[in-house]
Amino acid sequence: MAVPFRRVSSTRRDKRRTHDKLMAPTLVVCPECGELKLAHRVCKHCGSYNNKKIK
Repeated sequence: MAVPFRRVSSTRRDKRRTHDKLMAPTLVVCPECGELKLAHRVCKHCGSYNNKKIK
């Protein structure tokens, strides 16, 4: 089995891990009720989407 000849530097290791971070979901304000909701989804509080009632 192959063994690395030199250890990986912290800079090289961190470059590889740049995309492993967690991101918070993007929230927008609902125009109907003013609650925070996920973008492009029906509001869980009032049930509206694109200024129309869905529920």
